[in-house]
Amino acid sequence: MGKKGKKEKKEENKKETQLEIRKIERKISREKKKEGFQCSHCHAWVSLKAAGTKHRNHCPECLWSKHVGRLEQLREICSGAMIPIGLTFKKEGIDKYTGKPRQGELMIIHQCTKCGKISINRLAGDDNPDAVMKIFKYSLNMPKELCERLKKENVDILTEKNREEIEKQLGFKDFIKLGKLE
Repeated sequence: MGKKGKKEKKEENKKETQLEIRKIERKISREKKKEGFQCSHCHAWVSLKAAGTKHRNHCPECLWSKHVGRLEQLREICSGAMIPIGLTFKKEGIDKYTGKPRQGELMIIHQCTKCGKISINRLAGDDNPDAVMKIFKYSLNMPKELCERLKKENVDILTEKNREEIEKQLGFKDFIKLGKLE
């Protein structure tokens, strides 16, 4: 293949990539207009309107998300599935009266199954508390390599000592009283 052939092929690949990016951007735009999206993991319809957040980005049933960020080195949208791998607390700074760290809100840690990117997202008011606790239980046995990676990225994974605060923030005691949880 001559120089002209390689150059033409490279240009063709670039155009295909740009078309793929535009397709994904159009799909995202359509979903925003419909005020929701279909979960790529459990296929539930997810409304963008939810208590506790203005920017829903995960399914309230299975808590999976979708990576819509651009891959820096490839300049394309990843669109990989984001698996929920653990829980953390939002860093809220120091209480000026006690000098102790303030307890932040409960957050979900996601990892992209395609590119490996880690992201942290806030919970919404209608997220399934059982699903949140399943993620917490999974994270208690998280592979050591992943725990080390999260530490390097300054993400504090929650442990058994955080269970009471997790349940408090999820309102578990209220759900138990209402007979919605065991």
